[in-house]
Amino acid sequence: MTDMLPLPSLPGLIVEPIVRAALLEDLGRAGDLTTDSIVPAGARFSGAIVSRQSGTVAGTQAAALAFGLLDPAVTVRVLRPDGSPIAPGEAVIALDGPARAILSAERVALNLLCRLSGVATATASLVEAARPHGKARIVCTRKTTPGLRILEKHAVRAGGGANHRFGLDDAVLIKDNHVAVAGGVGPAIRRARASVGHLVKIEVEVDTLAQLEEALAVGTDAVLLDNMPPETLRHAVAMIDGRAVSEASGRITRDTVGAVAASGVDLISTGWITHSAPIVDLGLDVA
Repeated sequence: MTDMLPLPSLPGLIVEPIVRAALLEDLGRAGDLTTDSIVPAGARFSGAIVSRQSGTVAGTQAAALAFGLLDPAVTVRVLRPDGSPIAPGEAVIALDGPARAILSAERVALNLLCRLSGVATATASLVEAARPHGKARIVCTRKTTPGLRILEKHAVRAGGGANHRFGLDDAVLIKDNHVAVAGGVGPAIRRARASVGHLVKIEVEVDTLAQLEEALAVGTDAVLLDNMPPETLRHAVAMIDGRAVSEASGRITRDTVGAVAASGVDLISTGWITHSAPIVDLGLDVA
C-alpha cells in the first residue's frame, strides 16, 4: 500500500448483508450436510488461512464476518490486515472455535478473501509500475462484480489505488453515447451543468483533441482521455494546463501504464483490476 494512514474497515452494516447473502446461497435449504453428518457438535478446530503465493491482502473483514455470522464463538485473529504484502506460506487469519461453523463458513470466507486479495494485488502491480513515471494515481471503474462493488473498491484502496464513481449517482460522467445523443461535447456539458446541483462534479469523455478543445471551452471539472496513445496524451495534458483533472483510460496494462503515467495525466482508470484480476490462492490449514 502507499504511504498513507492505515486503511479503515468498512462499516459492518454495509459488509454484513453481502456476507450473509453468500452464506445463505451456500447453505441452501438444509445447511452443510457434509460437516453436520461427520463433525461432532462439540468438536473444536484450530488453524489458519495461509497464502499459497505472493500478493496483497484484502477482504479480511468479510472473511472474519463469515465465520462470526455462523457462530460468534469462533475466535478470529487477523494477522495480516488489508493492504499488507504476503508471501507463500504466510498466515493471514488465525481461527479457533467450533469446528462445524469454521468448516461451513470456509468456502465463503475464502471466496471473498481470494477474490478481493486478487483485486488488491492487481492494483498494487499497476501502482508499482506507474510510480517511477509520474504522479498519476490508479483508479478503478464501475466494471465490478454485481453485489461486490463496495468490497472490490475497498480492495482497490488496499492495493494503493483510489476509487472512481461508486455508482451513477456519484457524479456526472458524459460518455461517447451521451455525446452522440446530445449532439456534441459542448451541448452535453451545458445540459448537465444546468441540471445537477452545485456540488456535483462533471467529467466528459473525449476521443480526440478537437473534442477536448470543445470541452475546455465550455468548462468541465475533469476530462477522460479515452484510448489516446502516449504522444497524444502529452498534447492533451498540455492543452488542459491544469484547468481540469486529466484521466487516461483504455487498455491499461502493466506493460503500458508507465508510458501513460509519463504523459503527465492525473489519473489512470482501468477496469482490469476489478473485472479480470486473478485470485490470490489462499487455503485453510489445520494447526
